[in-house]
Amino acid sequence: MAKPVIAVVGCPNVGKSTLFNKLIGKRLAIVDDTPGVTRDRIYGDTEWSGRTVMLIDTGGIEPRTDDIILSKMRAQANLAIDTANVIIFVTSLECGVTAADNEVAAMLRKSGKPIVLCVNKCDNIGALPSDFYEFYNLGLGDPIAVSAVHGHGTGDLLDEAFKYLPPEDDSEEDDDLINVAVIGKPNAGKSSLVNNVSGEERSIVSDIAGTTRDAIDTVVENSHGRFNFIDTAGLRRKSRVEDQIEKYSVLRAKMAIERADVCVIMIDGVDGFTEQDSKVAGLAIEQGKACIIAVNKWDIVEKDGSTMDSYRKKLMNDFSFMSYAPIIFISAKTGQRVDRLFELIKYVNQQNTMRISTGMLNDVLADATARVQPPSDKGKRLKIYYITQASTRPPTFVCFCNKAELFHFSYQRYLENQIRSTFGLEGTPVRFVIRERGDK
Repeated sequence: MAKPVIAVVGCPNVGKSTLFNKLIGKRLAIVDDTPGVTRDRIYGDTEWSGRTVMLIDTGGIEPRTDDIILSKMRAQANLAIDTANVIIFVTSLECGVTAADNEVAAMLRKSGKPIVLCVNKCDNIGALPSDFYEFYNLGLGDPIAVSAVHGHGTGDLLDEAFKYLPPEDDSEEDDDLINVAVIGKPNAGKSSLVNNVSGEERSIVSDIAGTTRDAIDTVVENSHGRFNFIDTAGLRRKSRVEDQIEKYSVLRAKMAIERADVCVIMIDGVDGFTEQDSKVAGLAIEQGKACIIAVNKWDIVEKDGSTMDSYRKKLMNDFSFMSYAPIIFISAKTGQRVDRLFELIKYVNQQNTMRISTGMLNDVLADATARVQPPSDKGKRLKIYYITQASTRPPTFVCFCNKAELFHFSYQRYLENQIRSTFGLEGTPVRFVIRERGDK
């Protein structure tokens, strides 16, 4: 059974993200004094009274607005309300009860969901100010005084929210979930892909580059398996990152890569390869992640009979530093080849977790050294005694030799190619650790 869901909603800049971060115990949502920083739904788990629930942080609800982004933020909050078991409605003691609060309260009552009223920014210890009792006028029961910054009252808030949760189910969750980070430069179509695979407008899609700021999780279950798609903010050159909020977004995208099993590197098919694409790919390689290069917007690229082949050859040259990564041409808008993308994700994830026996590795080593002799220097020749696999994600091989400094990078690359030609390892980087005999 899926975890129960609690949605944190309210008007802009009342401290929803600060409260969300306090409840989950880490800084997952971006916090800034600028209203409208949180735009999509952000998910995080919290444990209380021995039970784990999923919290959703939402963008501030503006009941009446013509702004495109703000109206989509309101739609995202409505989706969060629809999926939640309990709603925490956050208000601010500093602002008092506003007209917008009254409208949001009326909207929440119509949802029919249990509502817990939270009055945030009650930072002073002691008797509550008279302004606090004004919040009874919202007609949502007893308000709970909370200081999201200091953590005061959060236990009472969770106690009240947990009263409304459905009974616990002892069934175990599946552990076959594949985490997929969708990464790339701004406006390459990352959010469109996540919306396509999830079948709903999970992330806000706009022609405005930088619309997505947080890393958004979307669990998708289909005939191919269970996948958690992480839609990340587009990574642009540091010289272009002027907005303080966007600096947080770059950090969040890097964190998303860290917790992913597979990275889908989105390339804008119209713009083609850019230097920024190589930097994005470099982040995935550093973390040892399985990678797929997905060329998006293929439906609007002008084509003839040889366009795909020539495009693929150019990309193989551009991505020569990760020649192992498979290339797929998709359209996130029309769904073209998205099914094939799921198959590739499963395949490269298996390759990233592959284990090869020591015996089979040493058979390849014997054959490789017989074909091409190891290098020598000043009459001293490299001797490789044996090779073994130390770990997976990525596959890491330890080579024991007589002198590590003789083990030139070019010979490492040769051995890597021999191992890849025998065992595949497509879509995953490979790492070598060189040890001299007698090293601990």
